[in-house]
Amino acid sequence: MTSRTVTLLDVARAAGVSKSTVSDALQGSGRVAEATRDRVRAVAEELGYRPNSAARRLRRSSTGAIGLHLPQTATRLDYYMNLAFGAVARAQEEGFDVVLLAPEGAAGGPVASRVDGLLVIDPEVGDSAVPGLLDAGVPVVTGERYLGPSAAPTGAVVCDNAASLTALLDHVTERGARRPAVLAPAGTSAWATALRTTAASWGQEHGVDVALRTVPFAATPGEAEETTLALLRADPTVDAVICAPDGAAPGVLRAAAALGRTVGGASARPGGDASARTVGGPSARTVGATSARTSDSASGHAAGTGDGTGTHPRTPLLVASCVDGTATRSAEPPVTAVDLRPAAYGRACAELLCDILAGRAAHDTVRGHAWALETRPSTVTPT
Repeated sequence: MTSRTVTLLDVARAAGVSKSTVSDALQGSGRVAEATRDRVRAVAEELGYRPNSAARRLRRSSTGAIGLHLPQTATRLDYYMNLAFGAVARAQEEGFDVVLLAPEGAAGGPVASRVDGLLVIDPEVGDSAVPGLLDAGVPVVTGERYLGPSAAPTGAVVCDNAASLTALLDHVTERGARRPAVLAPAGTSAWATALRTTAASWGQEHGVDVALRTVPFAATPGEAEETTLALLRADPTVDAVICAPDGAAPGVLRAAAALGRTVGGASARPGGDASARTVGGPSARTVGATSARTSDSASGHAAGTGDGTGTHPRTPLLVASCVDGTATRSAEPPVTAVDLRPAAYGRACAELLCDILAGRAAHDTVRGHAWALETRPSTVTPT
């Protein structure tokens, strides 16, 4: 059948099913058995069927656009801007424009009439717009899971945030920390919830008293500095601070300097052997075991007072971040951080939504996204 355009009816006749079944099978909609769906797609490929995209959009009232909903704090965080650029680039490869939705009032009916699908990134239980978006009547892919009671999204792309914080805690203790602290984000997103839960469970599992302090989801360097100053003044035995919010770690460095605490390997040469990279993937729950495991780092770090307790106020402080970015890379010293690869994450979210819209992925698909631990001089113990 190469002399004329192959139609849905041609595919239906060859596959022995109805025209509507062919349409549902190719679009990934309707109640079509998986075996039937596979047979229809195989027949369509064999016959050389190519959907008429213009006609399909008319039939489906397609807009040729997908909506992107970001947290209200997104406008001042590099992470979300890079994520958005990645999503836009991937959507454009599929012929979709991306519409950035207003943080307030984005709900239900009006949204569904303007877009073919939705990307909802880091949905918060407390975000009043999210329930309406999830029930908008179009496919919805979330970046991270939604922990609220509303309808489940059509698909999701998730990071193993428990594993990434575990990797940071393992790393600083391998470098000699005996009393780590975590500045965990407030809020009800899956990311914030996972970090707070992991800090507590890791401490219980390892018999270590992790000092947990809650800061705003998008804490500024000033807020991180204020929290760290109060933490270190109240408990000078803290010898490592892991700061969660994007871009806030320089505030921890300022607090350390104000109290006369040397940060990690401040004297180490940036770009030298102090830097290493560990990759964490979506399929590994125990990923992120750090490189450069040194047998003498613990004893060297704990020797701050000569009594093995490491409780002197001027004991070097190790500093790390749960989110990598310009602020951590350009800090002095450069800060060890988890690279969540936001542009690639945005691409992955847009790709899943496009796959669902095109019938290439089933509803309820959940895909993982890999992270990488970038170790830098802020966690290198001076020798």
